[in-house]
Amino acid sequence: MSKRVTGSVFIVDDDADFGLSMQWFIESCNYPAYYFSDTRTFLDSYKGEMGCMLLNPSMPNTDGLTLMETMRIRNIHLPVIMISGQSDIPQVVAAIKAGALDYIPKPCDQNTVLSVVESGLQLASEQHQEQQRTATTRNNYQLLSRREKQVMELVVNGYANREIAESLGISPKTVEVHRSRVMGKMQANSLPALVNFAMELGKKNKAELA
Repeated sequence: MSKRVTGSVFIVDDDADFGLSMQWFIESCNYPAYYFSDTRTFLDSYKGEMGCMLLNPSMPNTDGLTLMETMRIRNIHLPVIMISGQSDIPQVVAAIKAGALDYIPKPCDQNTVLSVVESGLQLASEQHQEQQRTATTRNNYQLLSRREKQVMELVVNGYANREIAESLGISPKTVEVHRSRVMGKMQANSLPALVNFAMELGKKNKAELA
């Protein structure tokens, strides 16, 4: 038997009857569920919980796509499932391009909703684990001295100890000491592992600059 996914489901829809009935259904499936009638209430209430979102893209005032963009800016990482009674093709395309996991038209089958919600929670769990790994890698990198960071950069770019020594004006023996410390602080048990950590740090930096 596969492990049951965990996490909360956030429902954002101006249709209170639909939103509350969906909350009741998801809670009956033993998942925490929270209903919000507008995007502002959700943003004011969200505390960083892991989960996914059922979102109506066609709400007045702030629509679903605008909320997704605000979430991106605020680094709120919730897989979004669009759910709407106005499932025209341009709207579906815009939602998927904006990063929506799926698009379900109203009226919707409860089994379909549950299946997609569980897919969203599974994705949320994977993203959470990745974020934790990245945070650990960044914290480990901050433990390196300036010289150790220089050595790490050269190591992951394929330089041999002798070349690193010449580049930094230090002895090969000193390079070996710094390299050993880098491996230990980064919790890398091999050179490929260290290279992967460096690539992970690079991806994170690019994402922050985007």
